[in-house]
Amino acid sequence: MPSPSGRPGRRNQVLSRELIIETAVELLDAGGEGALTTRALTERLATGSGAIYYRVGTRDELLAGATEAVVIAALAAVPAGAAATPSEEIRSVALALFDAIVDHPWLATWLTLQIVRNPVGPVTVEIFERIGRQVSALGVPQASWFDATSTLVHFVLGAISQNARIEGDASGAEPDRAVFIDATATAWQELDPVDYPFMHALVGQVSEHDDREQFLAGIAIVLGGITRLR
Repeated sequence: MPSPSGRPGRRNQVLSRELIIETAVELLDAGGEGALTTRALTERLATGSGAIYYRVGTRDELLAGATEAVVIAALAAVPAGAAATPSEEIRSVALALFDAIVDHPWLATWLTLQIVRNPVGPVTVEIFERIGRQVSALGVPQASWFDATSTLVHFVLGAISQNARIEGDASGAEPDRAVFIDATATAWQELDPVDYPFMHALVGQVSEHDDREQFLAGIAIVLGGITRLR
């Protein structure tokens, strides 16, 4: 019997934690966090809420599991040590996270929450290990490893989370990027150039900038400061 989504039903599939999380990610991608309801999940999986709770736990635990699945898959797609230099490896890992949030806008908030709430979880550990190992390879003194790695991770998460909010999530709750950027440039253009000369000078750059290139430029700036620690 077809599922409500029009796809083949999953009644005959073994209900595993992995299948529940995979289905949750599909719902999140299609409609944002608001689309992940118990009713939608049980209908898609042709099961009861008790079975989902037994295998995954609460809704927050389900969102954490979905976050982990997406992040670990994104990092796994970037083989460790494949880049020629530590700086290139850091950029590759950062771009993998950037692209994951572009593909899964709901991920921005939950990725940050995982770093804050679960410092021993696989999301935090994998990100810090992949970036921190390259900070070490850059020749940064061990006493500065935590500060340098934390600064990089905070920049990466902050930049991609802000970009995700500008782009808007799958539910359409936020304005799209073009509307947001145009409104920002217009508002800055209307500021008094005598009082705000710097903001006036930025108007053209705001209108023309590329988020991905700006993200990479920010990483280069942070790396420039980190390499001075040597």
